[in-house]
Amino acid sequence: MKRSLYFLFLIFFLIFWSSCRKDFDFSPSTGSLEFSRDTVYLDTVFTNIGSSTYNLKVYNRSDDDILIPSVRLSQGQTSEYRLNVDGMAGKEFNDISILAKDSIFIFVETTIDINNFPNPVGSYLYTDKIEFDSGGNQQNVELVTLVKDAVFIYPNRDNTTKVVETLTLNIGGELVETDLQGRELLPSELTFTNEKPYVIYGFATVPTNETLTVEAGARIHFHDNSGLIVSNGASLQVNGSYSADQELLENEVIFEGDRLEPNFSDVPGQWGTIWLLEGSINNTINYATIKNALVGILCDGNPSEVNDKLSISNSQIYNSGSFGILGRNTSITGENVVINNAGQSSFAGTFGGKYNFTHSTIANYWSNGFRQLPSVLLNNFVLDEDNNATITDLQEANFNNCIIYGNDNPEILLDEIEDEAVVFNFKFTNCLIRFEDNNDNFTGPNYDLTDTNRYDGNIFNEDPNFKDPSLNQLIIGDESAAINKGLGTFATQVPVDILNVNRTASPDLGAYQHITFPEND
Repeated sequence: MKRSLYFLFLIFFLIFWSSCRKDFDFSPSTGSLEFSRDTVYLDTVFTNIGSSTYNLKVYNRSDDDILIPSVRLSQGQTSEYRLNVDGMAGKEFNDISILAKDSIFIFVETTIDINNFPNPVGSYLYTDKIEFDSGGNQQNVELVTLVKDAVFIYPNRDNTTKVVETLTLNIGGELVETDLQGRELLPSELTFTNEKPYVIYGFATVPTNETLTVEAGARIHFHDNSGLIVSNGASLQVNGSYSADQELLENEVIFEGDRLEPNFSDVPGQWGTIWLLEGSINNTINYATIKNALVGILCDGNPSEVNDKLSISNSQIYNSGSFGILGRNTSITGENVVINNAGQSSFAGTFGGKYNFTHSTIANYWSNGFRQLPSVLLNNFVLDEDNNATITDLQEANFNNCIIYGNDNPEILLDEIEDEAVVFNFKFTNCLIRFEDNNDNFTGPNYDLTDTNRYDGNIFNEDPNFKDPSLNQLIIGDESAAINKGLGTFATQVPVDILNVNRTASPDLGAYQHITFPEND
């Protein structure tokens, strides 16, 4: 009986309460709305590529529930913007309600074809506005987007079957069918200039015996699961040059993803890799920035060629989802190379090979999760699916006047499977290295730091005094342990640092000569 009375009372209470509510009596808007911003900047987008979704919050600060007669884009249905107002998609809305002391969200996005506008020259500033109410009560919020024109490279697509072209790669002279979407570059596409950015969907492949030349100041952007492949007998020549403006990097070649919004500027793993296949030859990269890839550079095979498979200089590789540079039984020479923030190793020379780095800064301050590998990994084997190892020579791995550091310890791993039939040659000379083995986990001759045939003139576990490694600022300050510790012989080989500062008189370790940091930095 008591339970029945309780439910009867509850029903009467709800009826009485709802009959007394004023939430359903809305007053007209009086032009006193407030907004989280007066202009929504949708940042920069490439033509025909959708933007991120941006939000605008609309506040009713009054004590009355209000009704906004209309919310619309000024250009109406012809606008290039799209809205979602309080859960409804469209471009014009009527009778939008906001409760007293409450707010609603408006979401804004766009996809713009720059060719729809008169005389676009490289870029076009597209604007519109959201209009709230009309007449004397009208309030506006501006919308602004910079649209960039670009050269787009897409894989071919069959319009009937909707099948996207996949690649057959020439690997060491053998044709291998893959499931990678992409196509070979045409003869007219084998020079990337700085006139327009390039946007690549899928894997663009440099054909056999051809050369892709990338001119100073070029900008190459990759969509998700995209990259660049250099096939058998082909070459990549990246011809960047020193930039006086280190913010704009006007002469540097930049490889990155195709999302231009600031929120994507340092997100790892946005695209695939620059893959130098076994059989590609004479690849050179000078003054380039490679950022936000899964693997910055993947370099395969040809360790015994007279010329190195890859020569990279004055270049930076940041925010790689797994490896900055991954070499697999190959040959790489690096000078003034800076690598930081990789999900595994910043540099990995695996399955043997031949590697020489001078005046380079190889660091890893990865903060996006746990990493299992150090900044520098060297090994001489590869495992098959059954965990059987194939072993080969690590012909040489020399690090001269380098800094090898990071937020883990130790930051070098020398993972050798011993076999009398192969060699495992490496040497660190005049390097600043983070290696502290307090628990004696690293034993054997590879970790005998007193062996001058493998370790000569190095400094261990002292502060490199990087400016801000979390922001990939690895220039060293005037309290760095690396100052004046470089061997002159190597400084003569690389006489200026990555910022074009002469280092021959008193060489510091790493890619940078030191500076004095301002006190407010």
